[in-house]
Amino acid sequence: MSETTALAVAASSPDARTGLRAAFALRRLAERLEALQVDNARRQGWSWQDVAEALEISKQAVHKKYAGQVPARVTPED
Repeated sequence: MSETTALAVAASSPDARTGLRAAFALRRLAERLEALQVDNARRQGWSWQDVAEALEISKQAVHKKYAGQVPARVTPED
């Protein structure tokens, strides 16, 4: 069983402590994956608006959260 699968199973545990710790670990994993994909999108030339639409949040929210963490948008040279 993969670690992610084990966390998903633990998150549905009837033991609250186990379930909460697993939910916390899954949230941290999801945050890391989101940051990775925002980075990928920006490297591929996506605008902040494009990223925001994919995440179903406002452009301002995604920019505030990631602007200092990801590289500037790659634009084609003229």
